[in-house]
Order: sequence, then structure tokens, then C-alpha cells
Amino acid sequence: MKLKIWLKRKGWAFLLSVLIPIVIMAVVYLMMGIYPTSQRTVLASDALSQTSNFFASFNNTLHGKQSFFYTWYGSLGLNYWSFMAYYINGIFSFVVAFFDNQHIPDALYLILLLKFGVIGGTFWIMSDRLFKLPQIAKIMLSVSFALCGFSIAYSPQQMWLDGLIYLPLVILGIHYLMDDRKPALLFISYLLLFLSNFYMAFMVGVFSFLYVFCRFLTEPKRFKASLVPYLITSLLAGGASMVTILPTLLDLKNNGEGLTPIYSFLTRGMDIWDIPAKTMVGSYDTSKYGSAPFIYFGMLGLIFCLFYFTSRKIALKNKLIYGSLFLLLIASVYIEPMNLFWHGMHSPYMFLFRFSFLFSFLGLLLAGFGLEQVTKDDFNRLVNVVLGLIFLYVLISFVANRKRYEYLDQKTLLATLTVALLYVLLGVLIQKWPKRLVLIGCLFSFVFIGEQLINAQRIVKGIAGEWNYPDRRAYDDHFSDINTLIETTKNENTSLYRVGNVDATSRNESFIHGYSGVTMFSSIRNRHSSQYLDQLGFRSAGTNLTIQYENNTLIMDALLGIKYNLAKEDLRKYGYKAIKTAGDYTLYENQFAMPLGILTDKGIYKKNAVKNQTELMQYLSGDESNIFSFAEVETVKENNVKVEEQEGGVYYSRTANTNRELTYSIDVPERSQAYLSLYGKGTEVDIITKVNGIQRHGSLDSSGQYYDLGYYKEAKTVEVQVVFTGENVVQLVKPKAMFLNSDRFENMMKTIKKNGVSFETSGRTSEAEVELSKDQVVLTTIPFDKGWRAYIDGKRVEIPTFKDAFLALPVPKGKHTVKLVFLPEGFRIGLSLFISCILLFIVYNWWLRKKMKQQIYIQKEKEE
Repeated sequence: MKLKIWLKRKGWAFLLSVLIPIVIMAVVYLMMGIYPTSQRTVLASDALSQTSNFFASFNNTLHGKQSFFYTWYGSLGLNYWSFMAYYINGIFSFVVAFFDNQHIPDALYLILLLKFGVIGGTFWIMSDRLFKLPQIAKIMLSVSFALCGFSIAYSPQQMWLDGLIYLPLVILGIHYLMDDRKPALLFISYLLLFLSNFYMAFMVGVFSFLYVFCRFLTEPKRFKASLVPYLITSLLAGGASMVTILPTLLDLKNNGEGLTPIYSFLTRGMDIWDIPAKTMVGSYDTSKYGSAPFIYFGMLGLIFCLFYFTSRKIALKNKLIYGSLFLLLIASVYIEPMNLFWHGMHSPYMFLFRFSFLFSFLGLLLAGFGLEQVTKDDFNRLVNVVLGLIFLYVLISFVANRKRYEYLDQKTLLATLTVALLYVLLGVLIQKWPKRLVLIGCLFSFVFIGEQLINAQRIVKGIAGEWNYPDRRAYDDHFSDINTLIETTKNENTSLYRVGNVDATSRNESFIHGYSGVTMFSSIRNRHSSQYLDQLGFRSAGTNLTIQYENNTLIMDALLGIKYNLAKEDLRKYGYKAIKTAGDYTLYENQFAMPLGILTDKGIYKKNAVKNQTELMQYLSGDESNIFSFAEVETVKENNVKVEEQEGGVYYSRTANTNRELTYSIDVPERSQAYLSLYGKGTEVDIITKVNGIQRHGSLDSSGQYYDLGYYKEAKTVEVQVVFTGENVVQLVKPKAMFLNSDRFENMMKTIKKNGVSFETSGRTSEAEVELSKDQVVLTTIPFDKGWRAYIDGKRVEIPTFKDAFLALPVPKGKHTVKLVFLPEGFRIGLSLFISCILLFIVYNWWLRKKMKQQIYIQKEKEE
């Protein structure tokens, strides 16, 4: 009965708060040619290279194809629990279970729309309990938050939107606790927030703590008794969330980036007009470097927020307290240490000022409190606020740096001024014809929805211009071909093997198709293994956000267990044999691929041992033969390039506005795998090599340096055409040819293969049987992580670190069963805290309610 009454009185308002953002964004995407099953997708920016692939892997997990704790398909292997804590753990992630991996773009489209809607819904729930306003006003505030500048501009990173979903519930929970000593909503909201995305949870957690402090200062005597319950509730919610947070923090500590040094007090590249400029309708500059914070939260929200600070009805004390919170957020934009603090002292990689949604939320929250105080007598004050904004926007258009603010074009200014004046006009109509309130309300709604639609459309258009909403083929091009070949490999193997796609569709392709490879692009990664792999020839520079399989040698293919290659063109690698073709791709099998483990001795642990792939090969084989030889290359043709040799290397400058082309002549000795070494510096420089009609692509700053020229049984002189694209000047170490002697390589590999140890992997475990004539070390190519535990014949043993890169386990002589089991470090403690803190909160909540009832009873007795 109560539900029916609620649906009749308020349910329609809640539904509109959810549906309006969904419909507006669906219309905007439709205008861009994006809809379910459309050719164009929502996969802008990292949504294509990361989110879509990662959600495909989560789909595999939901269908039992991998463990929730560990994935063998994130590069060589990855802690999947902490990976999910950043990328996956959203409220609607389960939706992917209803889609196959080829249709993940449609799943993400649906999830994105649902998140926009639920943000509006949770803000309405907060508004309905905090604001004494007509439902139409609550709907407008809710839609304004759902479609704020941050939520749309940063929608390609949709895992961040969960923070916006829970923020209104956290603030409402704070009010419940401080006003009525009811902590349940705050506990649940905090817990779900922390479990969904630890990154956004940190920002919301800091903001909500500051909000509690500000609210306490408004009435210290009244709220003093609520501070201890708040701290207890927060600590218990934080403790319960440790089931996710603790393993993630430990993983970041062990494998994440270091803190960003502070080089300046002021944030570089900021301007005085940045904040007011981004409150204009449809203002989109960039989400790359050099952007201003996205703080737009609607013209109505801005007007009534300013009214809050200009109205005499609001206590000056409250204005100063909440105004200081606003000033702190503004200062965080301009002061670099404060800016870094909101980001966990880790400078963001593009998508700057990720805390700017807090500005929008606070603005709308205060707008709601301001709107409560509005009467007919305040009309002139509201008009003055609007006129002040109009003057400010016109002033910006005249005095601001045209180059920096070129995004504030005539359309942006015109749309902003038009919307502001229309709201004033509608206010005049309310004053003159109060009896036509329904009609004027409809006009208000029409203007409001038009404003939100224009703003969303312009921001989405800005995203499309900067990042592009890619065609579906960018995601699923050759999906069926690759999937068919990968399924073939799975049917033919029971133990773990690895695959390298020399013509990969994405740097995270392995997540979609479920194969273990090398290439990966992720903020959650095993840096120690990537750093060692970089020494072994797989490019993973800087902070190791990426690691690339491309342009390495046969040695690493063999030692890492790369049993298969996928390629569109003929793969001329020694030891590889074509076994199946599907569409444009052919599957090649590597006869020299090692299993997951290799027997060696304890000398492998020495600090300076096996620093590169040649030393590793020699050590494992016990053969000191030199497997590589080098030769100079002869340049026989140059086109549109000026070559200058200097002490620092060779510089290739463009002489016309076309690509630079060089042709090298190389004398390849017999029985050799030939490589061209190209290593140097250059921003966004791509290299195309063409030899014997086979063309390969690489990136100077992210691919390996050894461009494969093919295997030659007989000595031969080959010509290699090299094309440089990108910036005008490219600096390289002088190019050289490198030759791998196939006879020596094969002899070494025969020796190493005798020491191979096959591991059977399943979920988060890996197991092998060994029979040793002496004490030895089983060196695996499983990335080292403190979550691994090793057991020999069921007895747990310690795992010494091998360069903090791979698991290497000493095993005594005899016949043994070696078992490796992964559980994220800190998970057991986190799970214990999860259970105990929930139970403690239940007890605490019961005690608090009992105490409140006793106080009410005592108060009634006193009154009687």
C-alpha cells in the first residue's frame, strides 16, 4: 500500500530523473550515429583499447573461463582481483554476461546509459529528502548532475562514473547520521563506493569528510555528538571494503608507479578564466593535457548556487563555511600540490582534474538549499545574478586569450546567453501570470531539456573530434578469424602456452580472446616483470603502462613459450610452420617453444646474472657460443629525407610534406634469421618496413627495436624499404643489421628443451611433476607476485625472488609435485575484515537505535 502511494506521489519524479538523462544521451548518441548494433560505437579514447577488452575478459570470468583472482590472459599473468578494483567493479558490470564478446560495444553502450540514469536517480533520492522543493525542481537538479560536464566529457572512462552514483547517497547518509543517528545508509553507500572503484572512492571519501566537518561547524552543539558515530561508521565501512582495497593497495605498492614529484607550486597551464569559462553551455576544450576542469552543472544550478551566496536569507556563517569548501576545490585546480593530493599524489595521464565532479555536486547541493529560500521578493536579486553572469561571459569573450579559449566560439556564447535570458523571461512570466504555472512550468522544462541537450551534444561532438567514436570494425575487425584460430590452439593444448599476434587489433587483444601473450596496456600491471622483459627486448619503457610483443627475436619467442603466432602476411620465422588459416589470418606453430618451466641452478639468482636475452639463453643452455652477429647497412636510396650523422646518432629530417623513405641493402649470411635494428627517439613516429613484399608496422617509442627481415637458408643480399611517419626530425642510433645463427640457436634450444617442465594451469593454480637427479631450480615465466604460494608435495615452501620478475623455485632431488596457488596478498585479512566489520556495524547500529529509543523515552517522561 505504501509503495502504491509513493509511486503515485513521487515515483513519477524518480523515474523522470532516471529516464531524462538516458533519453537525452541516447538522442545525442543517435545524432552521432551511435545506437545498439550501429556501426559507430561509444568506444572513444581508452574505451576502445582498454574498457571494451577488459569487460570482455570479465564476461569470460562470469562464464567460468578464468578465475576472479588471477588471469593468465593479462600479458604473461596478472592479479585480476586488483585489476577489477580499478576497471571492472561497477554496479552494472554484470550486464556483459548477456552479450557475447563480439557485441561488447553494445553492452558498454547500455551500461553507459544506465549509469547516466542512475546518477540522476540517486541525486533525486538525496534531493527528495534534503530539499523542500517542488518535484520539478528536484528533477532538474538531478538531471543537471547526471549530465554535468564531467560525466559526459569523461564518459569514455566510464568506470569513474560509479563515484557520481554513490556520492549523493553518501551525503544523504551523512545527513541521516548527523540529524537522526541513522548510520545504515552511510555505511552501505561508503561500502559500495569503496568496492566499486577505489580511485574515485578516495576523492569522494575526502570530500565527504570535509563536508561533515563543514556541517559540524554550522551548528557545533547540535552535531558534536554525531562525530564519533560518523568516524565509527566510516571506519567500519572502510574496514569492510578492505576485501578489495587492501589487496589492491598492496598490489599498487608492489607494482604501481611511484608518487609524482612536485616541481611547482602553481599548476602549469592554468588561466584565471578557466573556471568561469567551463560553466558555459557546451564548453569543451580538451580532455588531454592543457584542459581546464569540467565543472558545468547547468545554468539553473549555477544561478541558484550564486543566489545561495548573495541571499540575505542564508546565514553568513553558512556561506563562509561552504564557501571555503568551494574555495578549497578552486584552489586545488590552481595549486599543484593540492591538485596532486586529490589524485593520490599521482599525476593523471590526460583526463585532468578528475575531482572536478565534486565542484558540480557541491554547486547543485547549495543550489538546492538556495532554491528553498526563493520567493517572489527575490526575483530582482536572481535577475542581477543572471545579468552578472552575462557580463562575465561577454567580458571573457573580449579579454581572454583567444588562442587558449578558442573553444568558446560564437555558438557557445550565444547558447549560454540565450539560455540565461530565457530563464529570466520565464521568471518574468511567473511573476505576471502566476495562475499559468503549469504552462510556464512546461516551458521551463522545455528550455531546461534544450539546454541539457545542447550541452551534451556539443561535449560529445568535442569528444568525437578529439578522440573519435570509432567504427565497430575497430573493435571486432577480424574477430571471428582470430577467435577461430585461438580456439584451435585451445583444443590442441592442455598445458599453458602463449600466443603472439604480429598484426594485433589491439594492445589488449588477449583479454578478448582469452590467450596468454605479452602485449598489454593497463594502469594495473606487474611493473617488475615488465621491467625485466624490457631488458629482454620487449619494449616497456617509463612507467610500464604498456608492454609490446612486436619486434623481438626467436630467442624470446622460445623461452617465453610463444607457441603460436598469428599473422596476416607470410611469417618467415625459423622454426615456425603454418597450420591453419581463417580469413586474413594464418596460425603458425613454433617448434622451439618452451613450456612454462625450465630447470636450472641457483646461479640464476645472482644479482648480475642474465641481464639480457643472450645471457639468459647462454646460461640456460650452458653454451657460451655467440648466437648473434652484426653488420653495417648500406643506404642505396633516399626520398624526402635529409640524413645527418652526429655524435648523438643519426638524424632523419623531412625535406617535403610527405613521408621519409629510405632503402637499405643488407648482406644476409646463410642459415640466419635477419633483423634490422632501429632504435631512437621520436614522438608518435611510426616505422613501416617492407622486405620481399612483406610489410610490417612498428612504433619507434613503443615497439621493440628488431624489425624482422625473415629467415634465409642461403646467403642473400636483400633490400629493405623503411618509411618514417610522424614528427619532422627522427633521431636514431645508427641502424645496423643483426643476424641470429639458426644452427647455434637450434642446438641451444635442444639442450634447454631437455630441461623443460610442463605446468598444468587451471584458474589460479599451476601444477607440475618433476623428477630430479640433483637439487635444481624450476625457473618459470610466471610473473612474480607476493600473492603466489608454492607447495612441494603439499608442503608450503618459500619462493625466492628472481629479479622480482618471475617465479623461480628451488626443488630438491627426487620425484615431486610442485604446485603454485595464487591468492591476492592481503585478501585473507581483507575478507576477515569484511565479515567482522559488517557484523560489528550490525551490532553498533542495533546499539545506537536502542540508545536513541531510550533517549526518546526519557525525553517523553520529562515532558510528561
